[in-house]
Amino acid sequence: MASEPSVDELEEYRDLLAGLVRMHVLHHASQEEIYGAWMIEELASHGYRLSAGTLYPMLHRMAEDGYLTVRTERTERGIRKLYSATEKGQRGLAVARQRMRIFTQEDTGR
Repeated sequence: MASEPSVDELEEYRDLLAGLVRMHVLHHASQEEIYGAWMIEELASHGYRLSAGTLYPMLHRMAEDGYLTVRTERTERGIRKLYSATEKGQRGLAVARQRMRIFTQEDTGR
């Protein structure tokens, strides 16, 4: 079994792993509303270092593409945007999970 990748290794493969990060966002947004700062911490707990300058444009794009809805909430600290998965986002996550299983369980004996 391969060892856990280092933070530097995750950074090196950032472009390859970007789709997995979006899947993880949809996973959590399908369960409950999320907000950017929480998602940054959640991803960091898995070894992904995403800055606000990377995550927020990703969230905005996912909302523009119809995968997330966004609502604004006033808090003591200011305004917070809360994201939830749409029906399209939930379906997209299900399709991505299925494809991931197919791709990773493919017989490699040529």
